[in-house]
Amino acid sequence: MYKKGQAAMEFLMTYGWAILVVLAAIGALAYFGVLSPDRFLPEKCTLPSGIACLDFRYTGSAIEMAIQNGGGFDMTNVSVSVDGTGCNATDSTTQTSLTNGQQATYSVTCSPTSGKFKGDVTIDYVNQATGMAHSKVGEVIVKIP
Repeated sequence: MYKKGQAAMEFLMTYGWAILVVLAAIGALAYFGVLSPDRFLPEKCTLPSGIACLDFRYTGSAIEMAIQNGGGFDMTNVSVSVDGTGCNATDSTTQTSLTNGQQATYSVTCSPTSGKFKGDVTIDYVNQATGMAHSKVGEVIVKIP
């Protein structure tokens, strides 16, 4: 009469221990960094519409980005800044105007830690046709050796 209850309890205990072992293994892998999401993030440069990030790289002391104006109007007073852990700088050496369709390479000097750097890219510019100032925010993820 009591054999059914004992069988059910043994069944639950056996699977309980198996689940506990699996959770301990996953915890150990996460602790040692095997399951770190930074290892799986691809390098990318994403900017809002109207501004294209054609190419990017980390040179050892700076993050370089080739940016193209695709907004349909000329931009003046263009500045590019990157903000993230180990990097909070603005490029002030590159040309400050981009005609429609023109591209330029901007270099932001910074020294993030090794691994993957993830930061916000802010592009400030003035629409030459209207004289209004704009600020667009994108994202860059780059591998740091």
